[in-house]
Formats: sequence, C-alpha cells, structure tokens
Amino acid sequence: MVIESIPKAAGFIYGLLAFAALAWLWYSGRFTRRRALPFLIVSVLLGFLVFAPVFPYQLQMVVLGNAAALGSPLPAAIGGLLAFIALALVFGRVICGQVCPAGAVQELMYLVPAKKRGRAESRAPVVVRAGVFIIFLVAALGLSVNLLALIGLPAFFHLAIAGVSFFVFLAIVLLSAVVYRPFCRYVCPYGALLAPAASRALYRLRRTDACIKCRKCERACPTGEADPSARLGECYLCGRCTEVCPVDGALVYGRGK
Repeated sequence: MVIESIPKAAGFIYGLLAFAALAWLWYSGRFTRRRALPFLIVSVLLGFLVFAPVFPYQLQMVVLGNAAALGSPLPAAIGGLLAFIALALVFGRVICGQVCPAGAVQELMYLVPAKKRGRAESRAPVVVRAGVFIIFLVAALGLSVNLLALIGLPAFFHLAIAGVSFFVFLAIVLLSAVVYRPFCRYVCPYGALLAPAASRALYRLRRTDACIKCRKCERACPTGEADPSARLGECYLCGRCTEVCPVDGALVYGRGK
C-alpha cells in the first residue's frame, strides 16, 4: 500500500512537526488524550501510506547499512535517529507516544474495550527488551538478518498478507488490545535507546506538593511509571495519569529534579 510518489522524507518532516506540536502541548499544559488522537491517526495512516516515520525499522536499516531502503543517505538517517534520541533527553518519549506508527497503532488498539492485562512495573519489560536488543544487533551485524522483517513490521504496514510475517505482527497488534504496547515494551530496538535518554529527560511528568497521594495515576498508568520511584524511561506520555488526577497542579509536565 506504500505510495511511491510520496517521499519517505515526508514521514521524517511529519515526525519533526508532530514532535514539536506535542512537546508544546505538554509544555503549555494543553495536552489531552483527545488532542493526541489526531496525531495517532495521522501517524498510523503515514505508516500504511509511506511506511514512515517507523523509527525502529529505520534503525534496522541503518544497522544493516541499507541506504536504499531508507530513502535517504545513511549519514542523514543516522543523524535523524540521533536527533530524536537527543530530543528524548529533553522532552521524554514524545516520539513513541503518538508519532511512531508502530507505537500509534498499538495505542489505538489499546482503546478497544477489553479486560486489560500486564499492568506490571516497568523493570521486567526493560530487561526483556535489552535481551532482544542484543539479539537484534547480533542478527544484523553478525548474520545480516532483518529481525524486524521476520517479526512482520514492514509486512504489516505494506499489507503484505501473503506472507506469514504479516500475521506475526498482526497478532502483536491484536494482543495490544489487552497488553499495553507489547512491541514497544518488549521488542523495539529504538525504544531500547530512547528509554535511557527519557529516564534522564529535562522535562518530565512530576508530582508537586499538591499531590494528595490518592494513587489514581498509578492505577491508570499501563506501564507502572506513575509510581513515585519510577525513572520514567518507559513513560510514553499517553496522558492517562494527568487525565485521572483529581487535583489541578498535582501532576505536571515540567523540569525534573
């Protein structure tokens, strides 16, 4: 379904503009899940139309050295990926929240009314994804194997239903109706790089002295990152915590300690 007349650079430009808009919404205190919904929809559509900005797959192509699949020179792609890691150091994982099509399609799927599972603390998924990241590097650098293609990420967005890999990623997307972002939390190699950066982000969600310790944010958070001791590396800035907080100013996005 990829439309060849639309350059993949359009996805990168959208990524920058969407990131800037979402970061401004958070910074200005105007972010709501309703306002985030159009970004999720556009991101998913771009994933199907031009397969961009699918950041984990772009990282896959960089590691494999496949400039042709990137649609841009290899140094430019590396620079773009590094730029968003740097932005995560400032603003957190905005790119994962509503911009990357792989994350956006799972976020939309999680809206399906179904009993949710896997609301565990965030350390276990991090350990699993670290192991997967090592496998990702060994497969790409040592064996020239495209792990994300085997999982079906490109096949899903290209609607290549003739292959088995399409149904592998389709199963992951369907699973995300009950388990929050299984690909992002357990597999995504780019997320393995963004999480450490986000855990040290200059701007992040934080509690203030107005917090009444009702723990509504902790119950609403699907990754366990609303816990006071969490480092926010797995915070996707979905907005569930701020949406349920009953006290204005108790949970704010601003400079972290």
